[in-house]
Amino acid sequence: EVLLRLLSQEYAYRQQRSFDYRLGQAKIPWDWTLTTFPFDRQPGVNKVQIMSLAQLDFIQRAENIVLIGNTGTGKSGIAVGILRQALIEGYRGRFYAAQDLLDELYTSLADRNTSKLIKKLSRYDLLVIDELGYLTLNKEQVNAFFKLMSERYGRKATIITTNLPYEAWYELFNRKDLVDALLDRLRHRCITINIDGPSLRAPVQT
Repeated sequence: EVLLRLLSQEYAYRQQRSFDYRLGQAKIPWDWTLTTFPFDRQPGVNKVQIMSLAQLDFIQRAENIVLIGNTGTGKSGIAVGILRQALIEGYRGRFYAAQDLLDELYTSLADRNTSKLIKKLSRYDLLVIDELGYLTLNKEQVNAFFKLMSERYGRKATIITTNLPYEAWYELFNRKDLVDALLDRLRHRCITINIDGPSLRAPVQT
């Protein structure tokens, strides 16, 4: 019994260290979980659907999730909550603000390190790209982003949060051929969730 207890403690210790490492590597900016998400204040979100996604079957199927909604509706909270659950279950993941990701891809061009970076990002079981909105993008950033998405397609899962409906992506990327290809793939292996609800940042009415 003593040996079993010691082995159990050692196993728990190793599991915690492994999780702490994955959590550090994921660069999650907020300490949010799905258990703290205010579903009662956001009627635009189907709690049953979100908790079903938290079972993480979509990662095994290498499917994507796109959360579309106005600022403050809870897109990032849901994405971070699912990512954290994936880390708990042993998956490797990474959080990126969309602008930071695109800037990092652009910087890698100067270092001639883009292929290495894309290869690294393509290995994450779950990649979260947060707040894909009206950003300032150049041709090189657009090309690198689409290369990354192409590499992950059908192999790894990605969550994108955005305030832009799909038709507005053409204006953002300004490359009809690439957007056509991206949307064709996203809609083939994608769960799109439109959040039509109030801002959670508004004061709670009493």
